[in-house]
Amino acid sequence: MDSLRNIGHIDGQTQLVGIIGSPVAHSLSPEMHNAAFAYMGLNWRYIPLLVRPDQLAAALKGIVALNFRGVNITIPHKVAAIPLMDSVTEAVTVAGAVNTVRIDGSSGRMEGMNTDMTGFLADLAAHKIHLSEGMRVIVLGAGGAARAVGAGLARSGAQITFINRTPEKAAQVVEFLKASWSSAVMTAAPFSELAAHAEGASLIVNTTAVGIWPNADESPWPEHVPFPKNAVVYDTVYRPRHTLLMKQAEKAGLMAVGGLGMLVYQGAAAFEMWTRQKPPIEVMRAACEQRLGD
Repeated sequence: MDSLRNIGHIDGQTQLVGIIGSPVAHSLSPEMHNAAFAYMGLNWRYIPLLVRPDQLAAALKGIVALNFRGVNITIPHKVAAIPLMDSVTEAVTVAGAVNTVRIDGSSGRMEGMNTDMTGFLADLAAHKIHLSEGMRVIVLGAGGAARAVGAGLARSGAQITFINRTPEKAAQVVEFLKASWSSAVMTAAPFSELAAHAEGASLIVNTTAVGIWPNADESPWPEHVPFPKNAVVYDTVYRPRHTLLMKQAEKAGLMAVGGLGMLVYQGAAAFEMWTRQKPPIEVMRAACEQRLGD
C-alpha cells in the first residue's frame, strides 16, 4: 500500500499535455513539467509520446480527440507540424518551426507556437553571452531548432553560417529566414567547409541531435578541425549535461554551455501558455538537474 501512496492522483479532471517526437526517451520535459504541476497544485500530467514521422498527422488528430490541452513538438517534427496547425503565432512565422501546441478545449483548434527562440536567447543572457551586430556565428544543423536559433541570431544582427551535411537544407533555412530579415548576412555550407567558415567565429551553436543520450560518445565537431580562438560553444543537447562537444571545446580552452537552460526557459514559456499561470522556473530546473544527477 505504501507504494500506492506515491502514485500521483489522476482522475476524470486531470488535464493532459505531453511531448511528440522521435526519440523521446531522453526527454527531461516530463520530469520538469510534472514537478511544476505538483508544486503549483495543478491536476495536470505530462507524458512522452513516441511518434514516427509518417504518423505525425494521425498523432495530432489523436491528441485532439483525447482532449489533450497541448503538446511540445521535438525532433524531427518541428517543421512538418506547421501545416497541420489551425493557426500559428508570429514566433512560428519568423522561426519557421513549431515546438509548442496549445489546444482549445471547446473547439479542438490547434495553435502552433515557438518558445525555442526566446528560450535560447534567455539562456544566452543568463550566461552573459552577448550578441552584437556583425558577430560571426556558426550554426550546426538545419532543422527546426536551427531555424529558431537562427531567427534569434538574425534579430540580433549576427552574421550566421549554417553548416549541414545536406547543404541544400541549410540553404532552405537561409532562404526562409531571409523572408523576415532580408538584410541579415546568412550563408549555407556543407560540413566539408566547416574549418574555413569557423575561422574567426565568436559563437558556435549545435542544433543537431548528435551526441544526445544514449549516443553520448558522438560529437558533430570533427577532431581534425580546430576551434576558433576565444569562441563560445553552445550545445542545445542537454542530455548528457556535459556532451562530448562541450568537452572538446573546453579542452581547447573555450567556454562551453549545454542546452539545459534553453530547455527550462522554453518549457517555462510553454507551461504559461497552457496553464495561464506563472511557471516555477527554479522548480523546473531543479527537477531536470536531479534527473541528470540520477
